[in-house]
Amino acid sequence: MQRVRVSSHQSPVYKLGQPQMTLSPKFRVASTNPSSSPFNLFSPSSEPGPPLEFGPLIPGLPDDVALNCLLRMPVDAHPSCRSVCRRWHLLFANKEHFFTLRKALGFRGPWLFTFAFHRCTGKIQWLVLDLVCLSWHTIPAMPCRDKVCPHGFGCIALPLDGTLLVCGGLVSDLDCPLHLVLKYEVVRNKWNVTTRMHTPRSFFANGLIDGRVYVAGGYSTDQFELNSAEVFDPINGNWQPVASMGANMACYDSAVLNGRLYVTEGWMWPFLASPIGQVYDPRTDRWEEMAVGMREGWTGPSVVVDGHLFVVSEREGMRVKVYDAESDSWDTTEGFCVPERIRKPVAVSTIGGRIYVVGRGLRVAVGHIERFDCSHSDGNCKKRSFCIQWQEVDAPAPREFCDLTPSSTQILFA
Repeated sequence: MQRVRVSSHQSPVYKLGQPQMTLSPKFRVASTNPSSSPFNLFSPSSEPGPPLEFGPLIPGLPDDVALNCLLRMPVDAHPSCRSVCRRWHLLFANKEHFFTLRKALGFRGPWLFTFAFHRCTGKIQWLVLDLVCLSWHTIPAMPCRDKVCPHGFGCIALPLDGTLLVCGGLVSDLDCPLHLVLKYEVVRNKWNVTTRMHTPRSFFANGLIDGRVYVAGGYSTDQFELNSAEVFDPINGNWQPVASMGANMACYDSAVLNGRLYVTEGWMWPFLASPIGQVYDPRTDRWEEMAVGMREGWTGPSVVVDGHLFVVSEREGMRVKVYDAESDSWDTTEGFCVPERIRKPVAVSTIGGRIYVVGRGLRVAVGHIERFDCSHSDGNCKKRSFCIQWQEVDAPAPREFCDLTPSSTQILFA
C-alpha cells in the first residue's frame, strides 16, 4: 500500500462513482511504505501516519532527523514536551510508544535503576538515573499489596533485554517470605507478575549466568535458612530446581565470576566464626566451598569488572578491594576511598569498566578503573594492580526522594 499525500489547497469533494471525480495533480504518490514508517508507532489511530495538518515535528527539519533528535530527550522532560504541539504530544504522551521507537531505531543508553526505601515510613520506590543525560525519573510502583522489607528481595537485571526481575521478598509484619516474581520491561514501562519460584525465600543469593537467573539459599517460611536452589529461563518462563547447596545459609552478597555463582553469608556479630561461602558451577551442577581467604575478606557489596571481583568495603573506610585468586587474598586498590558524601549503606553496580556506587540520599559516585602490571623485585613475575579514580555525579535526586536509602541497584539499556 502506498501513502497518498494531500496538498493544503482545498478542492471539491465528490463521492466515489460520481462522474465529476477525476484524478488531480494536487495528489501525489509517495514511494514510502506506511507500514514501515516509524511515525506509525506513536500515532494513536490505526491510520498510516499522523495527519499532515499537524505540521512538522521540528520546523525546518525533515521528520526523520527531527525524530532522531526528540528520541534523545530525557524522560523527566517529557511532561513539558507534551505541551509543545499535537505531534509532540503523540510522541511523548505514551512511554510505551516512545521506547518502542527508541528500540526500533537502535537507541541503547545505559540507565541506573535504584531500588530505595524510606527508613521511617518503609516506603519503597524505584528511581532511574539516565547515565547519558544525567537526569532522574521514576517508574511505576511495584504491585505489592503488603508492607515489605526492602532488603528481602532479589533484584536481577537482564541488561540487553531491558528487563528487570524482582524475586521473592519478605512481608514485614508477618515475617513471611514470598515466591512472587515481578517483571519490569522498559519498552512497556510497566510491571507484570510472572512465573513464581518453587520455594518462597528472602535474603537469598541470585545471579545471571548465560542468560538464566539462578537463586539460592535465603530464609524459608519458618525463618530457617534454606539450602535449595533453582534456575529461571526467561525465554520459556519456567523455574527448575538445581543441586542443593552444601550448607543452609542466608545471603549477605553474591556475584557471578567466570561463569560461576559465588555466595557469601558475610560476617555476623559477634564475629566468632568464619563466614560460610559456597560456589556453584552450572556446567557440572555442583556446589563447593568458597576459598577461606575469599570469604573472610568479602566485607561489602561486590561487582565484577573484566573478570575481577571488587568489593566496596563498608567496614574498612569504604575502600575498594580486589580479589587475587592465585594467593586467595584481597588487595586494596590504589587511589582514594569512595567520596565522603557517598554515605553507607551503599548499593553498587558496574558497566563499561566503571563502578557505580549509590549512597544515602541517592548520591552517586563513579569509579574509573585503571589497570597496570607491577614486576616483583626478581623481575620474573608480574602482579596485576588496579587504581580507581572517583568522580561524583552532578545529578541530585528530586527533593522528595532525598531521604531514601538504596537497597539494590541495577543497570539496563533503554
